[in-house]
Amino acid sequence: MLVREGFTRLPRRSNQTKTETRATVKLEAAKSELLALEPEEFTTESSIGSLCLLPYIQELGIDRLREESEYPETKSIPKLNAILSFVALKLSNIRRYTADDLWCMDRGLGLFAGLNVLPKAAWYTSYSHRVTRNTNLNFLKSLAQIWLEKGFLSDTANLDFTTIPYWGEDDSHLENNWSGTRGKALSSMLAIFAHDPQSGIITYGDTSVRHQNKDQVVLEFLDFYKDRGAEELNYLVFDSKFTTYQNLANLDDAGIKFLTIRRRGKKIVERINAIPDSEKRKVRVPAGDGQKRLLNVLDEIVFLKDYGDTIRQISISGSRKVKPALIITNDFDLSVEEVVRKYARRWIVEKTISEQIEFFHLNKISSSMVIKVDFDLTMSILTHNLYRIFASDLEGYSSCTPQTLYQKFIHNSGKVTITNDKIIVTMKKKRHLPVILTSMQRFQDRPIRWLAEKKLVFQGASIS
Repeated sequence: MLVREGFTRLPRRSNQTKTETRATVKLEAAKSELLALEPEEFTTESSIGSLCLLPYIQELGIDRLREESEYPETKSIPKLNAILSFVALKLSNIRRYTADDLWCMDRGLGLFAGLNVLPKAAWYTSYSHRVTRNTNLNFLKSLAQIWLEKGFLSDTANLDFTTIPYWGEDDSHLENNWSGTRGKALSSMLAIFAHDPQSGIITYGDTSVRHQNKDQVVLEFLDFYKDRGAEELNYLVFDSKFTTYQNLANLDDAGIKFLTIRRRGKKIVERINAIPDSEKRKVRVPAGDGQKRLLNVLDEIVFLKDYGDTIRQISISGSRKVKPALIITNDFDLSVEEVVRKYARRWIVEKTISEQIEFFHLNKISSSMVIKVDFDLTMSILTHNLYRIFASDLEGYSSCTPQTLYQKFIHNSGKVTITNDKIIVTMKKKRHLPVILTSMQRFQDRPIRWLAEKKLVFQGASIS
């Protein structure tokens, strides 16, 4: 019998001994506290790329904004670090906060929040239940002021509703709303988004919409915008069932231009279809596949009884088999092509809402761990906007979704080295690593205020 050198044959163990040795030892995460930032070195396994967002948070002044906000804090975790703890999970595509055994010991995510490790799941529930709608609203107003001052907002806002399903047991306090993804009405929260069609920035969100005040939401958003003392908003674009014709008149009185869809009655459709195509204009507009589509367009002025005045109506049709779309607007100066293209961009907000639901998991926020929905939406909006601004510096990737940005740039492992004056982030070799290192060059050696003024340095590892 051959015996390998250096090995000793051990006696066979009983099944009982095997069972005892197989007992797992569960490692407990340390209690979350402010990171001492003393010289040390550690590895992070999943989302080291999230540290690249820290310079943007400082450059935009969001760290100071959070300190001035009304968000709560605890004895061990100040409000800035508390909010960054939520953003860290949002950036990292964490599907379930309850799976804290997967992320609460990740030192990289802890560093993002300025902590040794992120708090346990129960802390997130407790914290979110101390936040009020008014606190979220004031925070969104302050954020919107930043987006405006930095030039991220145009004169147009696209508005749309989305349904956030509720998965808890007691849904007696909720209303039934139609869910397109589920194909039925279910107990849910109705939320509104306001989205800039050029930058992709989301400026507003609210999950407290009820059936009785649904029609007034457009005026509430207008108040939100005007409360900042800003007068740059000129256009609102929304769907046909978003508000009433009476509120359209209120928008007109306030000097706001609007674009929306008129509800198509049988007689209206029959009248438009009876008009020969020779009396309509041919307009080419961009389609979703990058090609241009030829449409028949009829531009006319009609009187709306509930609106109480004449309004511009543009009917768009491509085939007699499909009912024409009826765009109505109080802007009589824009060309037909500009009106059609401006409304076509509204579909971007639907795509953005879909991204919010898929990547930020807005339809899965009520599980065994409860995070208040409005607060979760506010944190999702902040994280979404950070992704958009981050993407604008990545050449060739400015239009990528958060999911794509996460997979290509955020999801990576590496090493963090803390010295007396620097935090050196070494990311493992990856196909898109040169792109992110190039974008980080303008932040190189820039001190981070809430990390003891240590300079943040990004570099690539020599191995993958």
